Amino acid sequence: MFKDRRQAGRQLAAQLLRYTGVDTVVLALPRGGVPVGYEVARALHAALDITVVRKVGAPGQPEFGIGAVVDGDYPEEVLDEESVRLLSVSREYLDKQIGIALREIRRRQEVYRHGRAPMALKGRTVIVVDDGIATGGSMRVALRAARRAGPKRLVLAVPVAPPETIESLRAEVDDVVCLSTPEMFQAVGQFYEDFRQTTDDEVIRLLDVMQVGSESQVA
Repeated sequence: MFKDRRQAGRQLAAQLLRYTGVDTVVLALPRGGVPVGYEVARALHAALDITVVRKVGAPGQPEFGIGAVVDGDYPEEVLDEESVRLLSVSREYLDKQIGIALREIRRRQEVYRHGRAPMALKGRTVIVVDDGIATGGSMRVALRAARRAGPKRLVLAVPVAPPETIESLRAEVDDVVCLSTPEMFQAVGQFYEDFRQTTDDEVIRLLDVMQVGSESQVA
C-alpha cells in the first residue's frame, strides 16, 4: 500500500537510480502519473515531460475502452480488436472518435506545456511512468509512440500493476520496473491510501517546477 502518488514515486525512483544522468527523460501520463514522474525525475536529475493518451470508448458506452490513441509526430493508436469485432464497431466510428481524442490531446498538451515543444527523445533513455496500470491499453500506446521517437533505451516504470499486464508489456520495452504485481487486482486506487484525483493545476505546477529547476517550491 502506498501513502500517495508522491511517496510511490520516491519508492519507484529508488529502483531506477541506474538511469541517473543528463540523457534521461521521464515521460509521465497525465494526470495521475505526473506526481509519480516528478519524484522519479527529481531523484534521477532527469528531465520531465508528458505523453497524453486518450481512451476510445465503445458506441453508447464511452467508459468501456475499445482502444487508445496518443498524439505526436506520428499519432499512434492501439485497438482492442476483439472488442471492436464483438461490438461490430465501424471504421467510420473509430476514425471520428480518434479525431475527437486527438483534438483533446492537443488541447491538454497546450494547457500543460504552456506552448513548450515536446522534449526530444531520440538517442536518450526514456522512462515512461504512470501511477499504476490496470489493463495496459493506454500504456501500450504511450510506449509505442515513445519507441517511434528513437530512444536509446525505453523503460516502463510503475508502482503497481497486475502480473499478466506487466508480462504483456515486456515486449514493448527494454526494461520494466514495477514495485508490486498483486494477483488480486481490481483497480489502481485500491493500492493507495490517498488516491484523490490529480488536478490540471498540479500537473502544470510540477511540470513548471521541473522546467525552471526550482524544486524547493514543491514540498
